[in-house]
Amino acid sequence: MDALPRLTAEQTAERLGVKLETLYAYVARGKLARDRTADGSSFDPLEVERFAAARRRRSAPGSPATGRSDGRPLMVIETTFALIEDGDLVYRGRRAVELAREPFENVARWALTGAWDADARFSPGAGMAAARRAADALPASAGDRDRQLIAVTALAAADPLRTSLDPATVAGAAERMVAGMVSVLPVVGGGDGASETDDDPLALRLHRRLAPTAPTQSAVDILNAALVLLIDHDLAVSTLAARAAASARATPYGVVIAGMGALDSPLHGNASRAAHRLLARVVAGEDPARVVADAVVAGSGGPVPGFGQPLYPDGDPRARALLDLLAAAASAAPVLSAVEAVSALLRDRAGAHPNIDLALGALTLAHGMRDDAGEVIFATACDRLRGARRRRVRRTAPPAAPRRPLHRPALGMRVLRLGTSAAARAGADVPGGRGR
Repeated sequence: MDALPRLTAEQTAERLGVKLETLYAYVARGKLARDRTADGSSFDPLEVERFAAARRRRSAPGSPATGRSDGRPLMVIETTFALIEDGDLVYRGRRAVELAREPFENVARWALTGAWDADARFSPGAGMAAARRAADALPASAGDRDRQLIAVTALAAADPLRTSLDPATVAGAAERMVAGMVSVLPVVGGGDGASETDDDPLALRLHRRLAPTAPTQSAVDILNAALVLLIDHDLAVSTLAARAAASARATPYGVVIAGMGALDSPLHGNASRAAHRLLARVVAGEDPARVVADAVVAGSGGPVPGFGQPLYPDGDPRARALLDLLAAAASAAPVLSAVEAVSALLRDRAGAHPNIDLALGALTLAHGMRDDAGEVIFATACDRLRGARRRRVRRTAPPAAPRRPLHRPALGMRVLRLGTSAAARAGADVPGGRGR
């Protein structure tokens, strides 16, 4: 008997009564298998029928309430910006690792407005002087993240349009907040910042505040790449918190403050600190196996900090990109040797690969930054303001043609299972496996 003809992605989505974005969510979560050819994705019709029947049984009239949906993800949020597919992160048709070579301001403005502006510059504007005074009044125990939170609050107080949800106004507020979150930090990399201008690249300004050494072009380039690669990624818990605030029509500043609150947690924004400390011990000469064993104990048997990302079973492309850039600096050799030693151990014992947290830990350690510098980079880069906007931006590609064929979905998606530990298993907010 001849095999049944396989279904295209469009036919499968129509059979299940879902959008293509939802179909690919099922694939990403292992609910449906697919084959990929030069012509696109195809699906086994018998498997599709079994899956459709299972969904119908779960949603049959009179069936007891289980708190589950009829086979679809409990929450699907569509975005016109990010797509994770086939182990790669794509921003509007362009691979994120390719965009990492572009200035952060250009990519960030594109993310916010849909327009590519090669001359984009970010300035904090009014309220910065008050932000610095408030930050200077903080106790000595305050960290950079505390100063960034102060900056957002001060900028909000100085903005007469803070309650406006006009897309252009929101985008402008976002840019001022990003610049203000950098400017409020004290300069530690030589000089007092008096000669600094708003025309200086944001990555250069941030490097002066995180690294104790004078910035080199390669150091600024890798920091810029990190900022770009962290702009958007799946539905992290901080993004969910920001979207919840936005759904209540919070101001753009309120949206960011909500996200920063969720970000301040060991299972999310602070994870790169643990990776930094792990690598520092190996660089200092400790046995990698002992260091890894201690990390597992400290994490109550959870993942080793900096390893594992369910969305990238073959390894996080963002981590590879940053580590490759770091390899160009001879001074980073001891840190990269520690990365390889720990990675080899985890790869052999658990099949785990480095994620973005390990790369941030390596970056900050190699450049002499404090162990919490990765948190500052993450907080500065992450864009949580698009949830506050009520209009879709037009899809404007930057220079170069989109990589993906037209028959594939142009819109990205984010998925989160709520209410059970499945969220953690899906990589929403566990160390080494969050959506970040």
